[in-house]
Amino acid sequence: MPRELSTSELEDFPSLDWLDIASTVTPAMRVSLERILETQNGNAISQAEAYALAHSEGDDLLGLLAAANLLRAELSGNLVTYVVNRNINFTNICFVGCKFCAFSRGPRDSDTYFLNPDQVGQKAVEAWKLGATEVCIQGGLPHGLPAFYYRDILRAVKSAVPGMHIHAFSPMEIVYGVELTGMPLADYLMMLRDNGLGTLPGTAAEILDDEVRAILSRNKLTTAQWIEVIRTAHRNGIRSTSTMMYGHTETPEHWIRQMLLLREIQDETGGFTEFVPLGFVHQNTLLFHQGLARSGPTLAEHLKVHALARLLLAGSINNIQVSWVKLNRRLSQLCLHAGANDYGGTLMEENISREAGATAGQYTSPEDFQSLILEIGRIPAERNTIYTRIKLKSALEQFTTEETLEPEFA
Repeated sequence: MPRELSTSELEDFPSLDWLDIASTVTPAMRVSLERILETQNGNAISQAEAYALAHSEGDDLLGLLAAANLLRAELSGNLVTYVVNRNINFTNICFVGCKFCAFSRGPRDSDTYFLNPDQVGQKAVEAWKLGATEVCIQGGLPHGLPAFYYRDILRAVKSAVPGMHIHAFSPMEIVYGVELTGMPLADYLMMLRDNGLGTLPGTAAEILDDEVRAILSRNKLTTAQWIEVIRTAHRNGIRSTSTMMYGHTETPEHWIRQMLLLREIQDETGGFTEFVPLGFVHQNTLLFHQGLARSGPTLAEHLKVHALARLLLAGSINNIQVSWVKLNRRLSQLCLHAGANDYGGTLMEENISREAGATAGQYTSPEDFQSLILEIGRIPAERNTIYTRIKLKSALEQFTTEETLEPEFA
């Protein structure tokens, strides 16, 4: 049996170098990790080998983390990127009933709200004045939503702030918009694109396994629907993020299958900008209080998922993001040592994780990001949504460089 790592060993792993620890890793694990490192490609190992990586413990886990950190340095250098953005949740009224969500409200609850398109546009103006280049717009799904409400939000934001990038509407919202309008999926997405939609959040993915999804939310879109929305968006020039929620009812095998599925889609479309592991925040959720889920990820699981993402998605999705709203300050930094290279967005007004019980706050300023990044010896860099423009920041100098971090998306 592999020895169980202590919390201090896990917290101290950034001091380990792959070359120093490789000799302590079991032979099969070492072969798999070295093959990925040599090729810089997650496709270099089999699915069975990937499952073995996901179950690594003890010195094998330390080796996994060290290898992921080395590969991150080779693929992304020492930059840690972030985007200045504002989160806008236009309503908390929702009929879906996800058991992992503490944000949604029924229409008769006393603390409901609903923003009209002009109010969303005003929030975008406020964000622009504070230096944001992106608004991230998502909300609950209320009954009786005007059929073209999502389109009208886009028009309002673009009218108010023409230069703002709009990152909006999960695949679940897209499916609802198609239902409301009766339009074919591709036509609906192209209408949104032509009215200002820049990119889609790849949320509503949770775990892309319908048995797990039935536990998390019986009313949510299916795995096949999520994939169809994403593939159709990519084919029509709309890029997206990709996500996975971990630390609830799923197993390591689910992590691997999801990452390999996302890789398959990326190899076909090239449309994912990044992968975002989302740790389950359990405190205020029905899923936990009904005994259907564990109490969120362990420290080892947080680190392992980020490391696996770096290693298995290498050569396909090379930007791995930490979701700081779901992690504390130190843990977010540790995940940056475990393979991640992006800090996500400043958000300004984060509600969903906070109401589930997260305590990281609603806003991290650019200066806070820079401080967190410099503390771990990396270089802060402000980016745009699709990683084609970065502004490097350091304690001594500030300058702008135009750099394409990924192949141009067609």
